[in-house]
Amino acid sequence: MDNIEFIFNQVAEDTGLNPKQVKKTIALLDDGNTVPFIARYRKEMTGELDETQVRLIEERVQYLRNLSRRKEEVIRLIDEQQKLSPELKQQIMQAKRITEVEDLYRPYRQKRRTKATVAREKGLEPLAQYILAGPVSGDPVAEAANYIDEEKEVSTASDALKGAMDIIAETVADDPEIRAWLRDFTWKKGTLSTKAKEKDIKSVYEMYYDYQEPVRNVVPHRILAINRGEREGILRVHIEIDEDAVLDHLNKKWVRQKSVTAEQVVMAVKDGYRRLLAPAIERDIRGELTEKAEKQAISVFSQNLRRLLLQPPIKGTIVLGVDPAYRTGCKWAVVDETGKLLDVGVVYPTPPQEKIREAEDVFKQLVDRYDIDVIAIGNGTASRETEQFVARFIGSIDNRKLKYIIVNEAGASVYSASGVAKREFPHLDVSQRSAVSIARRLQDPLAELVKIEPRSVGVGQYQHDVSPKKLEEELGKVVESAVNYVGVDLNTASVELLHYVSGVNAAVAKNLVDYRNENGRFKSRAELKKVPRLGPKAFEQAAGFLRLRESGNPLDNTPVHPESYGVTKELLSILGFTLQDAGTSKLRDELENVDLEEIAAATGAGIPTLRDIIDSLKKPGRDPREDLPAPVLRTDVLKLEDLREGMVLQGTVRNVVDFGAFVDIGVKVDGLVHISELSDRYVKHPMDVVSVGDVVKVKVLSVDTDRQRVSLSMLV
Repeated sequence: MDNIEFIFNQVAEDTGLNPKQVKKTIALLDDGNTVPFIARYRKEMTGELDETQVRLIEERVQYLRNLSRRKEEVIRLIDEQQKLSPELKQQIMQAKRITEVEDLYRPYRQKRRTKATVAREKGLEPLAQYILAGPVSGDPVAEAANYIDEEKEVSTASDALKGAMDIIAETVADDPEIRAWLRDFTWKKGTLSTKAKEKDIKSVYEMYYDYQEPVRNVVPHRILAINRGEREGILRVHIEIDEDAVLDHLNKKWVRQKSVTAEQVVMAVKDGYRRLLAPAIERDIRGELTEKAEKQAISVFSQNLRRLLLQPPIKGTIVLGVDPAYRTGCKWAVVDETGKLLDVGVVYPTPPQEKIREAEDVFKQLVDRYDIDVIAIGNGTASRETEQFVARFIGSIDNRKLKYIIVNEAGASVYSASGVAKREFPHLDVSQRSAVSIARRLQDPLAELVKIEPRSVGVGQYQHDVSPKKLEEELGKVVESAVNYVGVDLNTASVELLHYVSGVNAAVAKNLVDYRNENGRFKSRAELKKVPRLGPKAFEQAAGFLRLRESGNPLDNTPVHPESYGVTKELLSILGFTLQDAGTSKLRDELENVDLEEIAAATGAGIPTLRDIIDSLKKPGRDPREDLPAPVLRTDVLKLEDLREGMVLQGTVRNVVDFGAFVDIGVKVDGLVHISELSDRYVKHPMDVVSVGDVVKVKVLSVDTDRQRVSLSMLV
């Protein structure tokens, strides 16, 4: 079986997907198609694989191709040493993990000078082979005396034996079969042990000052916490296993009991285990634990980020954004329904100034002048004091429509100091830009949050403890997925938003905006072909995800791809309608009763494509985020001291982690719903029950005002 077929079959086996689906998906990926494009517009070819499945195939193919390249390299390197046997080559070719390949290559790897290499240079390899052969007669000391050589610094038989045993120790430690067995044994039987370097020091790691847990049971967030404690010099970390059981297993393979050299082999095996093998396997196991923990942390962050990005926009509202502060005052910004900045300023209702009356007068003028609908308050420093001021202000005026909301401002300061913000608002200072961002986050979270580094949006779990490169790669995929799921308004989108569109890189995104600025608003998707560097392939990948509300062709404001415009018109013609009927109740009723197989036969289109076309014709311009629960708007404020056990409140999920969910119930701190309080059934992971942005009903279990902690339950 050639390498390509091996990869197809292995990916199918690893993912549990049909080999034909895998083969066609890989071909589409290799042809330069993006994951969102394949998942949305090539359903007939992939058998309707969703985006998650396509990405899984992409990841497995990349891993297997890297594995294949490494196998070829290792085979070449061993062959150059003229040590490649047919059996070894077959073992390497059959390896399914890079770890297996590296174990097989280890005995042939060029090493730095070790005790064993020094012993080999002294000519002691034959003595090591003699000892390992396990002779049943003779005298090992007498045999070793034959290797005495003053020039090579082998002065005694004891020196020769010691050098030979160093060679045996390394041979045992390099044995791929032994390494694989010990790695598996440590996973199943090992115990992760942590100790405090200094027990009297207070820290957040006190639960780990004398802690043991089976390796196989340690949960990901605990691994990352322990790793951080070790990096900060607070903890000592070690994996403990039954050494006697390990040495017994090793001796069974290497020691011949009736041999006259058994004693030397036993000693060499113990040395090889303690000095070389045990530390290496512990590094391997901890590396794998960390890799799994990082993968879980990135997965949690990714899912939270996606839900944050897909929070429903509050459209058609004029928003007053407030960036709270104490000494420097609360910066405010008013934006219109499209996010255009109307006005900025600063008020001082919080300590130490507490110019409350003056701030109320300013806000009253703003509400009257701009007919403000919502006040959005950032959740940073002085947020709750600002909230109390805003709640009192709303209660003091006769305006029943005015509401307020606390907005997660994580990353707003990163955006405010960025080149993007400087180009957008060169005349504003950093905190004023932050107020604009807070206001816009309410109107369209996705459009605003794409301007910020994904890792800075604050909805993760130990995200600062994972590989920055891995995190950026994965979060970039999440943003790309969310942007293409929603679609992008071509005539209002920023460069930052456009460059996440399928097939659009940073240069093309800039060219799109430049073209729009020079030529006015785009009038059709076809006009995209006039944009510099947006070639046929980029047009194919991007067009379906770009929307035009003002186009003369209603399909330009739907997910229907231009390649399917002809099929769509044919479908409408068969039903007796035109494009101008899109979205009408009469057409919707007719589409409900369409015989898909009959239409597919008449038009030559695939059923999945027809199904998507019909959905788009029913609701052209529909934003999929509209189906999610709207944010909770408030008019009054609740203090931590107001909470009582048993109170039932409505809140918004702000973050989901492995051990529960944090819910904003309108007090100074977010309350924690522990995983055991999420549902009356078994919950494997909190994300199986809740997601960021969910509006939930919770009951107060306990309030700790000293530690500023609130325990909640969803078992209401």
